[in-house]
Amino acid sequence: MNDVTADQKARGRLTTRTMAMPADTNPAGDIFGGWVLSQMDIAAGICAGQRAQCRVVTVSLDSMSFIRPVKVGDILGVYTEIEKVGRSSMEIHVECWVRRGRIGKREKVTEANFKFVAIDDEGNPTPVPAETDLPEYAVESKV
Repeated sequence: MNDVTADQKARGRLTTRTMAMPADTNPAGDIFGGWVLSQMDIAAGICAGQRAQCRVVTVSLDSMSFIRPVKVGDILGVYTEIEKVGRSSMEIHVECWVRRGRIGKREKVTEANFKFVAIDDEGNPTPVPAETDLPEYAVESKV
């Protein structure tokens, strides 16, 4: 994985932000990777659910890379971007960036690609609506 430069920008839109707390640490004192992964899945699910306009489920995760550790007190920002939309599936790119010591240095700490499937009330795959049929809040801005 390439080193992240200070002027690099996050891909996508800020979807969630939370503070890493002492209860989320592993035995080494860093934030547990599973906690970071759960934050990514939550943000990716929000993104996919808005795009699908219905319930979605995570079906796979690939290309995950931990670049730097997350520390207690860091503010974790999770950014999401829709990579691809199929008939009932969506691929979401997710990046996590931290603000060290709440207001300090900004660093990219991990990224991954998540795949979701839109499902109906019975749990069966359902088509993702066309982008033209979405409410304004659900349309990704192309900045």
